[in-house]
Amino acid sequence: MHLLAAQPGAIVDGTSAVDLGQSPGDIVVLTAADSEIALLSQARREIVAEHPAFPTLRLANLLQLSHNLSVDLYVERVIAPARLVVVRLLGGRSYWPYGVDQIVTACRARGIPLALLPGDARPDSELAAFSTVAAATAQRWWQYLLHGGPGNATQFLNSAAAATGYAMPTREPMPFAQAGLYWPGIAEPALSDVKRRWRDGAPLATIVFYRALVQAADTAVIDALIAGLQEAGLNPLPLYVATLKDQAVAALVRATLAAAPPDVILNLTGFAVGDGDPLATADCPVLQVVLAGGDEAGWRAGTRGLASRDVAMSVALPELDGRVLSRAVAFKDVIARDTASEVDVIGYRPRADRVAFVAALAAAWARLRRTQPAERRIAIVLANYPNRDGRIGNGVGLDTPASVITVLRALAASGYRVADI
Repeated sequence: MHLLAAQPGAIVDGTSAVDLGQSPGDIVVLTAADSEIALLSQARREIVAEHPAFPTLRLANLLQLSHNLSVDLYVERVIAPARLVVVRLLGGRSYWPYGVDQIVTACRARGIPLALLPGDARPDSELAAFSTVAAATAQRWWQYLLHGGPGNATQFLNSAAAATGYAMPTREPMPFAQAGLYWPGIAEPALSDVKRRWRDGAPLATIVFYRALVQAADTAVIDALIAGLQEAGLNPLPLYVATLKDQAVAALVRATLAAAPPDVILNLTGFAVGDGDPLATADCPVLQVVLAGGDEAGWRAGTRGLASRDVAMSVALPELDGRVLSRAVAFKDVIARDTASEVDVIGYRPRADRVAFVAALAAAWARLRRTQPAERRIAIVLANYPNRDGRIGNGVGLDTPASVITVLRALAASGYRVADI
């Protein structure tokens, strides 16, 4: 079995056995979210500036420890000497069973306090049963990380430090809005704040993206999209959401779209929503914009394009909701090296040319929407089978020429100019 040494500045995907090269630390936090690592890294830097003796911290993405040998080495070198271990796991024990089992065994054998926390808003009784810290403590830490944001990250680390014997003042978790507007340099902007930055009469492009980017201050790609859309002659309206499936969030999205009806929507959320999709109420094109989960170098060197996970979450599933695919505008990259926590801080690095392409595409769709149906030109391209003309369009459910004619007549009834029916 070969063991690779993880190199600083390289993104490890966990498919090979690796040594993350971390030394022991007082507090160890494992999570599957790069945004959470970035948030905690920044919070500790700010804490240490005032409290130099603050306990040492090790941060790692558990996705880098998918290989069993990687887990064994990490448990031996980092978990076993720790004074506190916190694991935030999306999907429960079944998502990372070997890692959970080995960490639980090591912590119980050495009396190390352990908190296994859900990676989402749903309680997990199995993870709670494996935890050894007090239930109230685990609940509090879970809420700090669940709500996110710099303030909660600081309070989480202060509370964790107190659990190791380093006294720090703490307050209760502060809720972070499930959805809201965003604008660079403005805290909690209102719609009026954003409108003041619009040009009169310009088409409106709403950007819908995950709240995690705001929570971790990983908004460079959103800032780039805002600038790109403005350059393309559009008024941007950035809107962050925890998930489009939550009823309260969906209601807020619908209200925002009603208050500021868009000409085009740029959606950066993944998966499929299905019935009740709040974006469908806008009656405008919805472009699917992809944030790639891998690095740009790997994408360029490969021959398959986006990774299978990106294709599933950001291409195939959104198509079920009628999203129109644009392209990837940003890739994961190492933003900085946190030498104190011995971890690479990873975030999304936007590509200017790809942002410009999506902005131009959005502008084209917005112009088309503002064009009267009779002035639009639509081309219908259908596949044909070489052995039988009657199979025209069969691949999209139009198995006879009569079916094609039915579609054309429907377009004509909607006000489109259709020739030669």
